[in-house]
Amino acid sequence: MVDLYDLICNIKKRPAMYLGRASIPNLRTFLAGYCFACRQIGIPQTLQEKQFSEFQTWIQQRFNLTSNQTWDQIILFFSQDEYTALDQFFKLFGEFTQTEHSSEFQPNATNNLIVVSGT
Repeated sequence: MVDLYDLICNIKKRPAMYLGRASIPNLRTFLAGYCFACRQIGIPQTLQEKQFSEFQTWIQQRFNLTSNQTWDQIILFFSQDEYTALDQFFKLFGEFTQTEHSSEFQPNATNNLIVVSGT
């Protein structure tokens, strides 16, 4: 199964295939639906999904806002249109994943648990 950050990278490559129309509101709706579907079929929240839940706060801090607008609305407000807002999302998402606090959640990072058993 593709993890959340790989999915976002795939969307960046072919947004219309995943979103119908390449727009930031469609992206937010798609990601919310993806997470909802995972919970509905019993897949526990992943580390990447937990980190991505911090994206809203990060965006508010990045734009120095304390509003109740969602991350897509904030990015759209500071963009020319929905298409450029989508492009801006991918740039901001790259910054977000490069932040110091998110190193353990990098795309394709291995978070292996090593179990040592005594013999």
